[in-house]
Amino acid sequence: MDAKKVLEDLKRRFPNEPEYHQAVEEVLGTIEEEYNKHPEFDKVNLIERLCIPDRVYQFRVTWMDDKGQIQTNMGYRIQHNNAIGPYKGGIRFHSSVNLGILKFLAFEQTFKNSLTTLPMGGGKGGSDFSPRGKSNAEVMRFCQAFMLELTRHIGPDVDVPAGDIGVGGREVGYMFGMYKKLTREYSGVLTGKGIEFGGSLIRPEATGYGTVYFLRAMLKTKGDKIEGKKVLISGAGNVAQYAAEKVLQLGGIPMTMSDSNGYIYDPDGITREKLDYIMELKNVYRGRIKEYVDKYPTAKYVGDGAKPWFEKADIALPCATQNELNEEQAKALVANGVIAVAEGANMPSVLVS
Repeated sequence: MDAKKVLEDLKRRFPNEPEYHQAVEEVLGTIEEEYNKHPEFDKVNLIERLCIPDRVYQFRVTWMDDKGQIQTNMGYRIQHNNAIGPYKGGIRFHSSVNLGILKFLAFEQTFKNSLTTLPMGGGKGGSDFSPRGKSNAEVMRFCQAFMLELTRHIGPDVDVPAGDIGVGGREVGYMFGMYKKLTREYSGVLTGKGIEFGGSLIRPEATGYGTVYFLRAMLKTKGDKIEGKKVLISGAGNVAQYAAEKVLQLGGIPMTMSDSNGYIYDPDGITREKLDYIMELKNVYRGRIKEYVDKYPTAKYVGDGAKPWFEKADIALPCATQNELNEEQAKALVANGVIAVAEGANMPSVLVS
């Protein structure tokens, strides 16, 4: 396998999908040497079959807003690989969603799921619909319309979606309710459900906690620990919230959180009380992170989509979205004393060739 040649061919066949190309490049670059020790892999064209999804579903989602206007969005489901089990991966609702982003996520999900040692394949889905600024009723109607099409492609032994950016317990609940109505069955077809109706204990905490546990293991190799360390965290969603919570539990000091508009930096640290406020702001009121400085005026807010990577700290946890940490920012982290970066998001670091 010639990784460069494989990548060039994928770019030719699937142009204008940079995130997908980036994910493939990162993986192939790390496995090329080992892969080439097994000529039997090339005989069955294993690498191409691993990179290209089994199937891609695209569909229009039509729904009605609160003003009675009909809106349309695109819906997608990428079923990447089910070699070891049903397709498994989240659903993302965000205005940036496109085919290339979902293909990168599904590709990476395949590897992540295989590492759990559980019988799960890889997949991903979503829509360019954004729940931001929408009423509960509008989100419900969209989720029901989305599931109306998605239902025919999923099932507990076929494809099991979950949540991702823009899809939390509320959205999963709406989709699960519609799935039950359409199929007349109560099954484990969606993960991330509320604990009251079939969800798993500590499921919301898992990704954020896991990021910090990995960080703790990293520091342990250097005889160091999280206690007393100042931590930059990007994002203010599920992963970021619980990463901050675990940092606090282990004696660290979260200094920042962010959303797509900008970030807040609290020189006094984000305490348990302050984190509870952020959780309420984001999970209940669906507010913006800049509102934090109205409540805690000693903090500062930096807008225009800025990232927190130029602030001084000991540790950085990118927990928002893909390609949020570039080469210039990485150099700034080092210059400002950061000794460790643990990635909570999917492919948050920009690939530098």
